[in-house]
Amino acid sequence: MKDKNCKRIIIIAGAILSLSKVSPAQDKRLLAMQDAVTMSIENSKQLKASKARIDIALAQVKEAEDNRLPNFNLSSAYLRLNRPTIDLKTKSTSTTGGSAPVISSVLYGIANISYPLYEGGRIRYGIESAKYLEEAIRLDAENDKEAVILNTLNAYANLFRAAATIEVVKESLASSRERDSTFSRLEQNGILARNDLLKTELQTSNLELSLLDAENNWRLANINMDLMLGLPENTELFVDTNSVKKEYSLKNMAEYEQLALLNKKDIQAISLRKKATAVAIRSANAEGYPSIALTGGYIAANIPGFLTITNAVNVGVGVQYNLASLWKTNTKLQQAKARQQEISANEELLVDAVRVQVSRDYQNYVLGQKRIEVYQKAFQQAAENFRITKNKYDNSLASVTELLDADVALLQARLNVSLSRADAVLSYYKLLYAAGLLTENTGK
Repeated sequence: MKDKNCKRIIIIAGAILSLSKVSPAQDKRLLAMQDAVTMSIENSKQLKASKARIDIALAQVKEAEDNRLPNFNLSSAYLRLNRPTIDLKTKSTSTTGGSAPVISSVLYGIANISYPLYEGGRIRYGIESAKYLEEAIRLDAENDKEAVILNTLNAYANLFRAAATIEVVKESLASSRERDSTFSRLEQNGILARNDLLKTELQTSNLELSLLDAENNWRLANINMDLMLGLPENTELFVDTNSVKKEYSLKNMAEYEQLALLNKKDIQAISLRKKATAVAIRSANAEGYPSIALTGGYIAANIPGFLTITNAVNVGVGVQYNLASLWKTNTKLQQAKARQQEISANEELLVDAVRVQVSRDYQNYVLGQKRIEVYQKAFQQAAENFRITKNKYDNSLASVTELLDADVALLQARLNVSLSRADAVLSYYKLLYAAGLLTENTGK
């Protein structure tokens, strides 16, 4: 009986240990660049905030339009009164006797309606200004969308760089470990000096450290991309290398500058805000005009034992004019003019900044293409140099140090070729962003 219980305990313990060794399954997904852009737009918290700002602007337009509608007020009150002591010092002119009525309560109700006929243009200007600002906020949202797309492409390029680095370092590490095994046998047979073996093993250790750094960078880039796309953090993403190795035709820089001035959403938005300030100036000037409104009202009252009023209806036209506006400084006008000057200066600064950004990104893309050509040539040279150095080493014409240096140069050249392609593609998309063309060129 005891043997059976021992067997059961051993089986249960073994099952627990086997389950504890099972790590949570990770989802693996091949991610195309276009899919990354689509998912980031759908899950962007920044764009959700932009949508909320658009809703606020629409509500402000509706509020401005509601000022054209009539105002309707209702008021009513019920009052309890005490019995005050009244001592009249004047002689009564009444020839009939009697006493004053006793009033203990008052009940009344008033309804007023007012329809604006003329406000000096303030209502119209308010609606016009609100619409300009609403359009500007929509353009801000479009600009935010392009910024989200560019941020996604940057994260995608980082993920590619990390994965490419891991791949190149792993291949070099495998070759280095194989060389260590060969050199270890030679050292054991007395053919190779111990110092030369230590040099190769040191390079292997350095490659192992480089691989650890590359894997850590990849994990961070992967988590960042998962969060941007709204995916679980344990999802392993693999980039589509074909989308990173594309080549693009390029217009001349002057064309991109002109396209930027026409298409950049932030330039269009600040232009609309400038129009809104011009409308605000006209609205401030309208403060000096009178207001005319069609008015109507109804009054009903009941004072028990004294007075009852019903069907007291009034209709008329009311005019209101603030005479103090003739001598008081119109601070709203001053503020609107100062705001217009500020926006005009900001517009000029923005245009200059866009020109600089287009020029910088254009030159970076041209430089990136030239770097690819140079790095490819350097890779061929490094590969040939390593082949020659290895042949010389095999024939005892080169030292281990020269062989290892040639190997490091080949590794660096391979990394430069892989990373320069991602840098060039990202530079192209940055140029499109600077020219306001990113959304239409990414299908969004």
